[in-house]
Amino acid sequence: QVKTQPMNKLTAKENKIAYFIQSDIPVALRPFQDIAAKCGIAESEIIRITEKLRQEGFIRKFGAVLRHHQAGYSQNALVVWSVPQETIEITGMQLASCDFISHCYERKPAFLSKYNLFTMLHARDISINILVDKASAATGISDFLILESLEEYKKISPEYFS
Repeated sequence: QVKTQPMNKLTAKENKIAYFIQSDIPVALRPFQDIAAKCGIAESEIIRITEKLRQEGFIRKFGAVLRHHQAGYSQNALVVWSVPQETIEITGMQLASCDFISHCYERKPAFLSKYNLFTMLHARDISINILVDKASAATGISDFLILESLEEYKKISPEYFS
């Protein structure tokens, strides 16, 4: 996500780089090298300017978006857990370490006043219920809701630079 700021605060070079990094980054061994080739700027400078834009608040976050079905996952579910506050950090770390969980975060205020830890589970060849049972057994948390993804919607970010 890129913050909305007056465009005159960015140089032409910074604006050009922001334009390329606001959309999908190439899936490549050296993605910034690909962007550098498009911009006519050295890869090291792309990385330096990207970090500068992040530090200055123009870039709020820089992350990956998983397109579940394209990645081969046939089942996806948001699982919300009711975790005692005194164990939420350790439980979160346990759940986040599971290879079938891509997201794990605390939610305040809690959903339905009790479900305070949210996880996103993904499965290819195994039932979501089996994975949830495995996570429940590992954490000792038995109070949860499974909210299955029935349809994947198009994921796009707004464009601020042109």
